[in-house]
Amino acid sequence: MSTLAAPPTTDPIPDLRAAVEGVVAGPGEPGYDRAVPWRLDVEVSPSAVVLATSGDDVSATMRVAAAHGLTVAVASTGHGALPIDESSILVHTASLTGCVIDPETRTARVGAGVRWQQVIDLAAVHGLAPVVGSAPDVGVIGFLTGAGVGPLVRSVGLACDRVRSFDLVTGTGEQLHVTPAARPDLFAGLCGGKGTLGIVTSVEIDLLPIAEIYGGALYFDGSDSAAVLRAWRRWTADLSDDVTTSIAFLQLPQAPDVPPPLAGRFTVAVRYASVGDPDAAEAELGPMRAVATPVVDTIGVMPYRDIGAVHSDPVDPMPAHERHTLLSELTVDAVETMIEVAGAGSGSPQAIVELRLLGGEMARGGAADAFCHRGAAYSLLTIGVLVPPVADAIPAHAARVIEAMAPWSTGGEFPNFSPAADPDSLARCYDEETRAWLAALAEEHDPNGVLRVGHVVRTPRV
Repeated sequence: MSTLAAPPTTDPIPDLRAAVEGVVAGPGEPGYDRAVPWRLDVEVSPSAVVLATSGDDVSATMRVAAAHGLTVAVASTGHGALPIDESSILVHTASLTGCVIDPETRTARVGAGVRWQQVIDLAAVHGLAPVVGSAPDVGVIGFLTGAGVGPLVRSVGLACDRVRSFDLVTGTGEQLHVTPAARPDLFAGLCGGKGTLGIVTSVEIDLLPIAEIYGGALYFDGSDSAAVLRAWRRWTADLSDDVTTSIAFLQLPQAPDVPPPLAGRFTVAVRYASVGDPDAAEAELGPMRAVATPVVDTIGVMPYRDIGAVHSDPVDPMPAHERHTLLSELTVDAVETMIEVAGAGSGSPQAIVELRLLGGEMARGGAADAFCHRGAAYSLLTIGVLVPPVADAIPAHAARVIEAMAPWSTGGEFPNFSPAADPDSLARCYDEETRAWLAALAEEHDPNGVLRVGHVVRTPRV
């Protein structure tokens, strides 16, 4: 919901249609349904949807919104959707689909409508790879502006550490080419600041010479989940930085895309991804393979283009409830608490309760940015699907998991893991100093408050 002081005055649609080349759709008109996000539980009902075809369309939308006292939100896939009402215009960037790979410079120029799998596939032809997240079906820009924690984060760092430039439209409609040299303050803010500083229409990123990884997942029966989690804690204490791993308690439904050995039962998955020598990676995995007999073992050498199989995140839209926190350590007591509140026999209604090992290259860091949690040791995430008969139980149980793990929590959250617009959540995503300079920079480039909607850091208005 927007926080502009001036209420909407007149219908913006005629002015939008006169100003932009892309389709402009009001409620009930063709194209308006593009506003429906991947997160089906989120209510998105803007005054208009602009299917932008260029940065000029985005600029024009900013100016029309300011004239009508409206805010401007942005969406591509809708994975990180937040509620939007009629006080906002939604810019949909799915038509900005340019993706050009330069194998000589090992770079990619990517439009705001591109999903990661497209970049992965085009780069793989040249033996190159972008730094991606666990779900390659998400949009490139939203992932990067949230800093980008992926299945190789310990080995290659954050995805935003590989950005060369952003093409940005500010709240005033100004179009800027943002680089670390030319616009260091804006560049730093775009690396982790989500939509605070404007709408990114394209980005240039570095590609890495990675054609294959040693990765996949071990799936164990729920009866082994406690033993597997205890072993995973001990094992992660000494892992090389070549390895990134996570563990997840799973309760997957009976569905066509769920393997029969995993469907309709409690299982535990140990995800594993290594950029090191395959023989060394296999040896390092050995202690986890020895804990119990897996019901499914998908780990081996795989082409990078299949990296989504490490986590096997869902692709189809769903009503999902997520809670997230970061941990400073994972002690014996923390593990026993996890087993009690979320393990087999706990009565957990969550589809996924996940711990990710962090550190490595993420902790060492890159250039200046708005990412505030490089020192976190583990990430904790709960995901519940809001469907009967468990829908009503999911939010309260998720809160109980977070509360139970509070003794080991840093109090922080990753921007991409906890999309929210409320001040308390934003305070968990950014430290006080970062919030202050992000808010000041936002006021400088958006004095009319056109972008005061969604996950943005702004100075409160009185």
